[in-house]
Amino acid sequence: MAGLLDLLNSDLGKQLISGASAQTGASESKTADVLSMALPVLLGAMKKNAQTQEGASGLLGALSNKHDGSILDNLGSLLGGGSVDQNVISDGAGILSHVLGGKQPVVENTLSQKSGLDAGTVAQILKIAAPILLGVIGKETKQNNVNDSSALSGILGSMLGGQPKGNQSLIESLIDADGDGSVLDDVAGMVLGSNKKGGLGGMLGGLFGK
Repeated sequence: MAGLLDLLNSDLGKQLISGASAQTGASESKTADVLSMALPVLLGAMKKNAQTQEGASGLLGALSNKHDGSILDNLGSLLGGGSVDQNVISDGAGILSHVLGGKQPVVENTLSQKSGLDAGTVAQILKIAAPILLGVIGKETKQNNVNDSSALSGILGSMLGGQPKGNQSLIESLIDADGDGSVLDDVAGMVLGSNKKGGLGGMLGGLFGK
C-alpha cells in the first residue's frame, strides 16, 4: 500500500497538483505544499471516524458506491484544461463537511497560514483533492475486498503511515495525543507543527520531505 508521499509523487498526484493549481491560480509548488499537509489530516480524520460502527459503515458505503475508484479512470478530463469539473468540486465540498465537520474552517485557516495561500484558495484545493483521495481509498478497498471496519482502518493507517510498522504505530498512538477525542487537533498538530503539540510537528512533516 503506497503512502501519501508516493501518491503525491505519482502521475496521479502530479495531475491532481497541476489541475488544482490551474483551477485556483496558485503555483504548483504551493499547491503541493497544501496537499502534503492536508491529505494526512483528512486521512487521520477518516480513520478516527471509521473507529465507530456508524462511521465505518458510512465510509464503506461511500467507497463501494460513488467513491469506488472509478474517478481515477477519467482524471485527465475532470482536472484538465484549466477548469476542474464542477461535480468534483461539489462532491469535495460534501466530503469535507462530513469528514471535518465544524473543524473545517480551522483546518483551512491553519493550512493558509502555513502555506501563505489565502483560506479560500486552500478550500478550493481541498475540495478538488477530497474526491480523488476517496477514489484512491475506494480502489484499494475494492482490490483488497475490504468490508469491515478493522480492514478499512488498516488501509487508512498504511496510507497515513507509509512507514515501517514501528513508526506507523507511534504515529497512530499520537493522533489523539491529549485524549480529548478530537483527532483533528492532534493530526494538525503533528503535520503542521502547532505549539500545543510541541515536537510532534516534525514527525509527520518528515514523511513529506518537509
